[in-house]
Amino acid sequence: MQAEFELVSEIRAVETIASGHGIRILERLNRAYGKGNWRKLKGFAAVRLPDGTVAEAEIHWFEAHGIGKRRMKIKRLIE
Repeated sequence: MQAEFELVSEIRAVETIASGHGIRILERLNRAYGKGNWRKLKGFAAVRLPDGTVAEAEIHWFEAHGIGKRRMKIKRLIE
């Protein structure tokens, strides 16, 4: 689910899914945003969808020290 969304709450229960060479798109991240100690993370947050509804969602993103969060997406909505 690659739609535009806005975070309404802080991201909770953050877990590292992959880091370093375990990230499939590591080269693409290095080219687009710069070299860094990249990690793929997941967590849960309330989000506002384009139609205005607020829902709880599982969020995935990439993060590197000094670069910040990039390529944030909703993986699934939680009922």
